[in-house]
Amino acid sequence: MICDHIRLDEKLIIEAAKKMGVPLTIYNADELFLGINENSSFEPVILQRSISYFRNLHITALLEKMGIQVVNSFHSALICGNKVLSSLTLSKAGIPTPKTFVAFSKEGALKALEKLGYPAVLKPIVGSWGRLIALLKDSDSAKAILESREYMFPIYQIYYIQELIKKPDRDIRCFVIGDQAVAAIYRYSLPGEFKTNVYIGGTAEPCKITSELEELSIKAANAVGGGIFGVDLMESPEGLIVHEVNYATEFKKTVEVSKVDIPKLIIEFLVEKLKR
Repeated sequence: MICDHIRLDEKLIIEAAKKMGVPLTIYNADELFLGINENSSFEPVILQRSISYFRNLHITALLEKMGIQVVNSFHSALICGNKVLSSLTLSKAGIPTPKTFVAFSKEGALKALEKLGYPAVLKPIVGSWGRLIALLKDSDSAKAILESREYMFPIYQIYYIQELIKKPDRDIRCFVIGDQAVAAIYRYSLPGEFKTNVYIGGTAEPCKITSELEELSIKAANAVGGGIFGVDLMESPEGLIVHEVNYATEFKKTVEVSKVDIPKLIIEFLVEKLKR
């Protein structure tokens, strides 16, 4: 397993491997250096848990060039870590997603908002934990927030704008391993907060995996390449829609709430990969 921070999630994976008697080598991404033309000195299957999108991508590319199976793959991480590529991939697969526009200047973003209508949601195309996600309530707030993006790195000047879905004050995180939806939770936002991330104070409750939730989550996971994913869905008036697929997903809250032993299932999935 490669990681740059040993969070509780990674500790749970390490504990599960020990309990199951499965040897698991931990590689610190901070200490790695990999040759472009070197042969592999790694195990044939590697679980990639690096948090940094760009670090994750580049390490995975190098390992795959050595012939190593990486979970999740470079292709999956590339798609899931970029919201534009994710939306394109999900849309091509026929998976319902929020109406989305992408603009490349402040002026273009304002024109997109006129077409989409207010309120709308502005998201960075790369990022996690809800950082820099902004609710655009009206034209004045949009102009102020878009102007602030003009002084940031160029990647923040690709404006990913989505409709604000009418939904309960919660969304659903469904954890998919291989071809199985193994656990799901409702994630509730704090009062006055529209983001539901439990890591910024949101709460969670168990969610029953219905046939609709199972089918859509697995379809979304397979669309981005298959592996181990946290699929985020919203309950719109027209049914479930997928708004994100996470590729290095934190799961400790899902384990706590659902009582499903996700770390054990991850190790079992990796062992099966080794047998193939």
